Amino acid sequence: MLQYKAGYKFVDGGVHGQVVDFPAVITCAADLTAARRLLASALLDVAETRLELGQALPTPNPSATDAEMDFEEPIFLHLSVSSEVDQHPAGEIATESVR
Repeated sequence: MLQYKAGYKFVDGGVHGQVVDFPAVITCAADLTAARRLLASALLDVAETRLELGQALPTPNPSATDAEMDFEEPIFLHLSVSSEVDQHPAGEIATESVR
């Protein structure tokens, strides 16, 4: 688990959210609850993408801050590991009849 810092700014029409110490992780939503949920999803998506591209994750910086944010709070990145992946395609699978 890595602890980054989320920042939120209330703007006309909603809330802007970003991870202060993880560039590229940003979102916006109509309210704070949705912004928190979307920011968590964006953090996971960006982290997974960076890892798939062979890029390192930024080191969390507990002293990072952004004066433009209305408030900041911790946000946690959880990555999981397994030795096996069981994938099933969604929907119907076309099959040929064997005669």
